Amino acid sequence: MNIIAVIPARYDSTRFPGKVLANKTGKFLVQHTAEQVLKAGSVSSVLVATDSQKVFAACETFEAACAMTSHKHKSGTDRIAEAVADIDADIIINVQADEPEISPEDIDLLASLLVDNPDAQMATLVTGIEDQEMLNNPNVVKCVTGIDGRALYFSRSPIPYNRQAGSGDMQLAKRHLGIYAYRRDFLLEITKLPQSPLEVCESLEQLRVLENGYKIMTAMVENACEGIDTEEQYERFVERYNSSLS
Repeated sequence: MNIIAVIPARYDSTRFPGKVLANKTGKFLVQHTAEQVLKAGSVSSVLVATDSQKVFAACETFEAACAMTSHKHKSGTDRIAEAVADIDADIIINVQADEPEISPEDIDLLASLLVDNPDAQMATLVTGIEDQEMLNNPNVVKCVTGIDGRALYFSRSPIPYNRQAGSGDMQLAKRHLGIYAYRRDFLLEITKLPQSPLEVCESLEQLRVLENGYKIMTAMVENACEGIDTEEQYERFVERYNSSLS
């Protein structure tokens, strides 16, 4: 199968403006992510999708393929769909631009979910819930799955509810990680559908997939890569990167 990774890269960021082009390491943040993704054996190529001429120009300096897309997209998924509309590929992997330490092995695992499950249209990764605070945090998306790994539901609430304990169940809940794999034709189809009621309610676009009867497969990973949302997180990444060089 031809598997390509697409990195949606907006320049504007509310919490850390211009973060994808932060370059205190000598490389742009999006460049770190692209290089890490290319280490995955399953990925044949990487494409950056952006609405910013600054990002496009930066990608040219490190010879990364980059596609200019509309600035009107409401999500990275919509941006990716535009970018791959005329590209011949079987599977598209969506990697966030602010994850420079993403595991290539996790990317390969994600791709294998669609290779090994021909009846699934989409796949994603989950990890464990660390504590009750994380379980109750609405910014941490929780996922519950079937015995076969199929996603049953995603929520910002602490699901599932353990009736005996009177709280969410940390053992059964899984933390959803924001990386996806789609079959290309499915990606183009699902992005044309209107927002679904549960999607609007929870503000989680993956619920559109479940509400329309499609199958999302999941796999568990032990160590989750943390994305960079703030300048403080970026400074810590710079320290780790520089330490790895010494």
